[in-house]
Amino acid sequence: MSKYLEIRRILDRPRIPLTGNIDLTYRCNDNCKHCWVRIPDTADNKEDEFSLAEIRKIVDEAKSMGCREWSISGGEPMIRGDFAEIFDYISRTVRSYSINTNGTLITPEIAVLMKRKGSKMIAIYGATKDVHDSITHSPGSFEATMRGFSYLKEAGVNFTVQIIPLRDNYHQFEDMIVLAKSLSASYRIGAAWLYLSACGDPMRNKEIISQRLSPEEVIGLDSPNISYNDWISQRQKAHSQCQTGTKDGIFASCIANRRDFHIDPYGKMSFCCFIKDSNLRYDLRAGSFNECWDSFIPALADKVKITPEYRENCGSCELREDCRFCPVYGYLEHRSFSAKVDYLCSVAKENKRFRENQLTRHRRYYKIADITIQVNSDLPIKEDTFHPKFKYFETTEVSDEMVAINHHFSIPEFRVDDLGKLVCLASPWAVHKKDDSWIYLGIPPSREYKDFHRVAVFSHDYSRSVIYNVNEENFLKGKLQSLTLFPTDQLLLASILANRQGCYLHSCGLIFNGKGFLFAGHSEAGKSTIATMFKEKAEILCDDRIIVRRQSGRFRLYGTWSHGDVPEVSANSTFLEAIFFLEKSSENFILPMDNKKEIIRRLLSYLVKPLLTADWWDKMFWLIEKISNEVPCYVLYFDKSGKVLNLLEKI
Repeated sequence: MSKYLEIRRILDRPRIPLTGNIDLTYRCNDNCKHCWVRIPDTADNKEDEFSLAEIRKIVDEAKSMGCREWSISGGEPMIRGDFAEIFDYISRTVRSYSINTNGTLITPEIAVLMKRKGSKMIAIYGATKDVHDSITHSPGSFEATMRGFSYLKEAGVNFTVQIIPLRDNYHQFEDMIVLAKSLSASYRIGAAWLYLSACGDPMRNKEIISQRLSPEEVIGLDSPNISYNDWISQRQKAHSQCQTGTKDGIFASCIANRRDFHIDPYGKMSFCCFIKDSNLRYDLRAGSFNECWDSFIPALADKVKITPEYRENCGSCELREDCRFCPVYGYLEHRSFSAKVDYLCSVAKENKRFRENQLTRHRRYYKIADITIQVNSDLPIKEDTFHPKFKYFETTEVSDEMVAINHHFSIPEFRVDDLGKLVCLASPWAVHKKDDSWIYLGIPPSREYKDFHRVAVFSHDYSRSVIYNVNEENFLKGKLQSLTLFPTDQLLLASILANRQGCYLHSCGLIFNGKGFLFAGHSEAGKSTIATMFKEKAEILCDDRIIVRRQSGRFRLYGTWSHGDVPEVSANSTFLEAIFFLEKSSENFILPMDNKKEIIRRLLSYLVKPLLTADWWDKMFWLIEKISNEVPCYVLYFDKSGKVLNLLEKI
């Protein structure tokens, strides 16, 4: 439900090792992290909190071991009187940071510090002060939060408004979105379900339970992204193993795959912010960060044993893949890592129902060049959504080579300055590079950055994409000519083939007498004419765009759906026996080509080119050279008489 570009979720590169999370204060008499209330600066355990000097020491130790990112939270972190000094030190000594706050204690001085590059999330609990203050139990908190927003705006700080959905404010949900939009260019929906308090106080937990949304509402706010889920399924095995554990330790795999750590306000460190058991937390006052990370945390792998209760319930549950359960939630709910959470069981059932509906109505598979393309859409995909030609390529098989396309139907709010380096500006696209993602902005011929008709985010190898369409109008009309909803799919196909020893060529391809022939030429060269002449004697793969791909040491010819004047297409393939460069003539004859440089020059000129990068060209030069060395090439001079068929029968 976030309204900003989801770029990080399609990155391949894992996060940098060691990302720290520090809770500056719970500042709550019952040591509860799950606070909505602004707690006064008078808590009994205030003197036990880490001092500024101790925090600086730990930040330096973590940095020396590779930590470049910190997440700052609480309770409310700004309750500390020395927050400005702490934030100043962390934000200027690391690569990036994130901070969660309710905004009530932001001052002009703090706002200036928050201009430093990082992620700032400020929570709102209602669209009006009566609802907001009722939830926080703090009269005046709404006005204080709005004042904090104004300080941030005056200082020129970019921030994200985080909407916290609860039972008592859910009736204002749409109004909260309107408010968030008026405050910032980006907003997001906070956690759609609530875990119980760390302190275990019955009254506090009763209040939290009363604020939980129904499972249907939870999934409505935080529905599973089936394309994303499939992509990271392999990576989530680590998380799944964290849930199932090894034969001995419930957290063994979780710890083995850790990249994050958490430090509470009192200098106790562990691998997860939800771990509250003192036996699973390391006292940094009694030792070093290095010792905790290298020795103490790994030793926790088998400390919490898997119990028969866990094996019989969550450990073997068929809903596990749809469940948001983690043993720490069992601990917060029942003070037992092995106990199931009934509320999450209900959410899991709704999650499964939603996912099955998505798989049935919102997903299709297509196969081209032995690559499966998975198309997911927020809107149902009907029989006539895509042009009938795609029926030839539709499949139910899921291959190892999977490309995922995910369609949304509104342009998200974003700042161009946050999209990374501009690498290409040529209508219809302005292309940015951010980390390992390519961001394509659909721009008008004037090349101005306004009124984007489409925004597409691709992973570095184009195997995963999130495409934001300006509206649903064209999709609902049906008979779409491309899977990407671009004018053609050549940008996607030409890009993904480069990493699979393949290329996309301006050409006609057919299977004639069991042989694969490719006829290369630009527009008006006669590709459709050749296809028309061979229509009754050969299988036409496509008359305008053909894929050539090296498989098991040989080149194969693959049909595509990007046809020209001849609508016949085929998903079939065969070995490539010969390439013919088309030349219209008054006579019909074939000349063999021996000049490899000329063959390479011609083939390069017929390549369908996506965004041109040095890496793409390197792969194409290698591939085209291989084709020139391994596939016989000819110049085909022909007229429209059809006599050329007899010549080709002799090849």
